[in-house]
Amino acid sequence: MIVLVTGGSGFLGTRFVRAAVSAGHDVRCLVRSEAAAARVRTNGGTPLPGDLDDSEALDTAFAASSAEVLVNIASLGFGHAGAIVAAAEEAGIRRAVFVSTTAVTTALPAPSKRVRLAAEQTVRESALDWTIVRPTMIYGAPDDRNIARLLQVMRRVPVLPVPGGGRRLQQPVHVDDLADALLSAMTSPVAIGRTYDVAGPRAMSFRQLLEEAGASVGRRVRLVPVPLGPCIRALRIYERVARRPRLKAEQLERLSEDKAFDIGPAVHDLGYAPREFRDGVRAEAAEMDG
Repeated sequence: MIVLVTGGSGFLGTRFVRAAVSAGHDVRCLVRSEAAAARVRTNGGTPLPGDLDDSEALDTAFAASSAEVLVNIASLGFGHAGAIVAAAEEAGIRRAVFVSTTAVTTALPAPSKRVRLAAEQTVRESALDWTIVRPTMIYGAPDDRNIARLLQVMRRVPVLPVPGGGRRLQQPVHVDDLADALLSAMTSPVAIGRTYDVAGPRAMSFRQLLEEAGASVGRRVRLVPVPLGPCIRALRIYERVARRPRLKAEQLERLSEDKAFDIGPAVHDLGYAPREFRDGVRAEAAEMDG
């Protein structure tokens, strides 16, 4: 099958491209730079010049791909959904899988929530045979932006403040499990017209997550509960003064919510079988050790 991928040079995209190529698919990836093209080639895909910000070039690239299915891994949070859907329809690409996020279920007034929900609605109203996959926090390799940073910190510090006390639930998903879910969704007729939450096998408290992360690097870090409000206010100041903030107030605000999701439909329809967080984080820590 000829598969067109957007976001194929990113963290999740590289794993999906690798999995799809291994499964025997011809994978073609939209790229904007030679660096991205090199990453795509390394994983067995074929780079296809294009830009989500240029609708005319996007139409040309989609038509040139000769793809039978689109897997959109590029973020839906930047307003590109309409152009992507239009390009797929114009190119005659009927089947499409879109990666969204469980963050759209937050009760907080997150700035990107409205854009992402509108993007999902655009997909649902399209003429495509669509599937939407909503992953939770993704982890699983040294280049992730979540757990890898945490592991680096836990190797260095004896005491770690825990905003809000760590009681709320988390359900992170391993990047390779998510890639497998996308591959299954892409080829499963029953997935057409469905939206799936894709997370780990079970929810755990944030404190439990921290304890497992510490154990994976051989540390028993003391976890000290601290009030959430002052931490959020401090981060808002940090965001205003930092050119590239490594942590945002919204990330801490979401620690006030449970992030637990029903993966039953994905298990039933996609054969989804995620690994335990303990196994995934220990493998990630070992990989970071080299």
